Amino acid sequence: MTIAVIIPVFNEACGIGQTLSHTATLGFDELIIVDGGSSDRTCAIVEAFEDRLRTGSDSRPAPASPAIRLLKAAAGRARQLNTGAAGSRCEVLLFLHADTYLPTNARQAISTALSDEACVGGRFDVRFDSPRPIARLVGHMMNLRSRWSGIATGDQALFVRRDVFERIGRFAEIPLMEDIEFSRRLKRAGRLAPLRHQVVTAFRRWERNGPVRTILLMWTLRFLYWIGVSPSRLQHFYSIVR
Repeated sequence: MTIAVIIPVFNEACGIGQTLSHTATLGFDELIIVDGGSSDRTCAIVEAFEDRLRTGSDSRPAPASPAIRLLKAAAGRARQLNTGAAGSRCEVLLFLHADTYLPTNARQAISTALSDEACVGGRFDVRFDSPRPIARLVGHMMNLRSRWSGIATGDQALFVRRDVFERIGRFAEIPLMEDIEFSRRLKRAGRLAPLRHQVVTAFRRWERNGPVRTILLMWTLRFLYWIGVSPSRLQHFYSIVR
């Protein structure tokens, strides 16, 4: 099966080059970056990386270089993810944050999970790039919560069969919680694979605002969302936890 990696970006110049270099070695078929209006060098870095792949000047031990494309979309992660999906020709879509590294066996793990025709998609376990005990605890609790509830967040690198993605209606273009809302619908579509292979993601958001404060804010936002408060009303707090 063919697999596309879709990465939404917005002012990610500090790390997108490393993410692309790592992801391009993993044997995926397409690497689609969707910019939401960056004002830094994000697009220039992506275009330079694309040129190196095209000319063969980027010598990396990759099984094969993926087709890489930079697309533009209106700001908003859901819009960017939907734009990337629409621009892909692959059978499976993997949605990856710009500050997250997939495990080296990610493609094989996805292919194995989806060899079961009843499986519609899945996600990875997550580990943060910080050695702090609080980072290990947060990652452990995220994985436990996801395994218990069947709900995943974007940090966990969601993947889905394209036909299922189209059938359940893509990402809802809401200001936040688009990953949770999509995950809830995906859960109803069929069996999900909660892969124990770990993605490594940045702890920067938690460090910037303080881990405990960020945890409390995110729990509060999710609780309000679960009881019916609309994402539009909650978006006021989004800049605090993004």
